[in-house]
Amino acid sequence: MLKLIIKKECLTALRDVRLQVSAVILLILMTTAVLVGKEGQKLIQEEREEAQAAMYDQWLDQGNKHPHSAAHFGQFAFKPKPVLSFLDVGLDTYTGVSIFLEAHKQNEVLFSGAQDSNGMSRFGELTVALVFQVFLPLLIVFLAFNVFTKEREDGTLKLVHAQGLPMRKLLMGKVWGTYLMVLLIYLPIVLLAYLMLDQQSANLDPGITTKFIALVVLYAVYFLVFVLFCVLVSSFAKSSGFSLLTLLGLWIVSCVILPKATTNLADKVYPTPSQFEFRKTIKDKVKNGIDGHNPSDVRLAALKQQVLDEYGASTIEELPVNWSGIAMQAGEEYTDQVYDQEFSRIEEIFKRQNKLSEWVAFVNPYLAARHLSMALAGTDFHHHVAFARAAENYRRFFVKKMNKDMELNHKPGVAYSDYNVGREFWGSIAPFDYQLPSTATILSVQWRNIAALVFWLVILLSIAYTYARKIPKL
Repeated sequence: MLKLIIKKECLTALRDVRLQVSAVILLILMTTAVLVGKEGQKLIQEEREEAQAAMYDQWLDQGNKHPHSAAHFGQFAFKPKPVLSFLDVGLDTYTGVSIFLEAHKQNEVLFSGAQDSNGMSRFGELTVALVFQVFLPLLIVFLAFNVFTKEREDGTLKLVHAQGLPMRKLLMGKVWGTYLMVLLIYLPIVLLAYLMLDQQSANLDPGITTKFIALVVLYAVYFLVFVLFCVLVSSFAKSSGFSLLTLLGLWIVSCVILPKATTNLADKVYPTPSQFEFRKTIKDKVKNGIDGHNPSDVRLAALKQQVLDEYGASTIEELPVNWSGIAMQAGEEYTDQVYDQEFSRIEEIFKRQNKLSEWVAFVNPYLAARHLSMALAGTDFHHHVAFARAAENYRRFFVKKMNKDMELNHKPGVAYSDYNVGREFWGSIAPFDYQLPSTATILSVQWRNIAALVFWLVILLSIAYTYARKIPKL
């Protein structure tokens, strides 16, 4: 009997011309988004790889110079374009492309796509994620708003129930019949996207297949949540018009109003300092000490005396090592502490904002799907922070190596301009190489969003099984 109900719902949907047209439009949009998105991702990644290689060649070809001058010459780190970003661009448009790595300073990731965009960029790009998260749920609304109300209005619902068909079985038949129609639209796009995962994808992200499967499961669950909700609303609505208006209103609230309202609320509850205030705080702490009671000249004098005592010398000229190299590295390490403290403070604010949004996902499943989609696509805030940290660790590594060489090999009494190293030394520093976080790491960070989707699925299934008998027949 359940199979007959599912078949009947599928045939009814297939015969509806309006739904046919809507489905075709969505398929065209998603196919276009996949093809254009993948070509764009591939092109951008190739450009960034070429730029990274060119910058490293420039580092090797900088000529003979003092190691500390090379530390100021610096390098660039380019953020890789995640493979699955062709499905969901997430925050990539706003978080920047590259970061300049130099001595004494921790720079920000710059050159975001939004900087070169007009006001239309606030509406987002046409991506598969946008269609999956916003437009396909709208199609589900039109598929399911009258699955019960139409039969109730036509008088057939009471007749079907009188023949001994349990309302629970009828309800679930309509749920799975509607869900099957959604999968007929969803699965071809999944197959097309999977075929786009070429060899380059595996080289860029070894865990790409696992992340892709997780992304497919995510949207499959998200669509099922919407189908269950829409069918339940239709089952208890008094009329098709009331059901449609209710579902459209809830769709607008969940997919348009609430996400923006949540972002504004998080910004109000956990405000971030201005860039001017942030930079001024760092400058003051480097100069006056983290606690305001340890100025830079006092720190330097204490370090100098410590080094002199360690080597049993009375002046820096008597040291067997270069004092400037020691002082510069000490300055770097102190500055790193200041940057770590301030960046951690800002990062904690953003984490709290994201956490608030994740808790709201228990009210709005759209937010859970959006957060998980960006995370699995490698385009969320956590991926941006992971890249920035990797770049900063690389900066500290090569700057420390420059200072250490200066400390050990730049002999006292030799003028700054008379001590130089060349290409062989530059080549001892390997190129910057960044590995994307693993699937396990991503899912561990996103546990609230996973719990929110599971919560919605369990609650709606429980309602469907518990209250099916109370569905009105008239």
